[in-house]
Amino acid sequence: MSSQPEIGQNLPEPGVPVIRNVNWGGLRTLYIKEVRRFFKVQLQTVWAPAVTTLMFLVIFSVALGGGGRTVSLQGQEIHFPDFIAPGLIMMGMLNNAFANSSFSLLVGKIQGTIVDYLMPPLSTAELLAAMVGGAVTRAFCVGATVWLAMALWPGVTVTPHHLWAILWFGLLGSIFLSFMGVLTSVWAEKFDHAAAVTNFVVGPLTLLSGTFYSVERLSPVFQAISHANPFFYIISGFRYGFLGVADSPIVLGSAVILGLDIVLGLVCYALLRSGWKIKS
Repeated sequence: MSSQPEIGQNLPEPGVPVIRNVNWGGLRTLYIKEVRRFFKVQLQTVWAPAVTTLMFLVIFSVALGGGGRTVSLQGQEIHFPDFIAPGLIMMGMLNNAFANSSFSLLVGKIQGTIVDYLMPPLSTAELLAAMVGGAVTRAFCVGATVWLAMALWPGVTVTPHHLWAILWFGLLGSIFLSFMGVLTSVWAEKFDHAAAVTNFVVGPLTLLSGTFYSVERLSPVFQAISHANPFFYIISGFRYGFLGVADSPIVLGSAVILGLDIVLGLVCYALLRSGWKIKS
């Protein structure tokens, strides 16, 4: 008699799940796939955004920062390049987190390879976590590259004062834009739709977040509008990590962005689980 087990002897019964908890192997594989996807074209996805952000610093420093111009923030006079540098770093991180997550499912739908995301034995939460994790990784790669370039740039000080605030608000902001990107990729049917969200939603909210100015100098009406912009709290909290002062209370900003992250995460989970515009 053969000592080999019969075919199917060790297989589970039909309908019995093999992976009962978290599929760590599958989650890690999809995360690595998302990271390798943007690293293959890192000249475009990491270095080009870093150079563009650095050009913003150079242009605004020369045009508006000459003559020792300062910005008043919570009663402190801050050198203008030092004021805008943290906001530019965060702006680069936000834009690239959105770009990465908004590309994942959309290109799959357009090219007909969406099955690569739907067929593997991954739960909805695992799929969402891998895509958001890849986007956050790209955001921090861009942020670290921009910070290093600014640290070497003469006349700009980007020494961290509160590292926890830099990491915390960098993480919250990157997750926030990653969820927005996932929502966009689920809703969009072509690249024009994603570009519309970038140009008419993400871009304006980023530029009007207090990156280049202090909201203290605005009229009460525009101050109220700025405080309704979630990007304002992200930029303000991130800037606090470098300067030690901020336009808004750090605890309030943290609570607002954390709450929005939770809400957007639940919405993304519900849409992915339902298969809206993905499975239909």
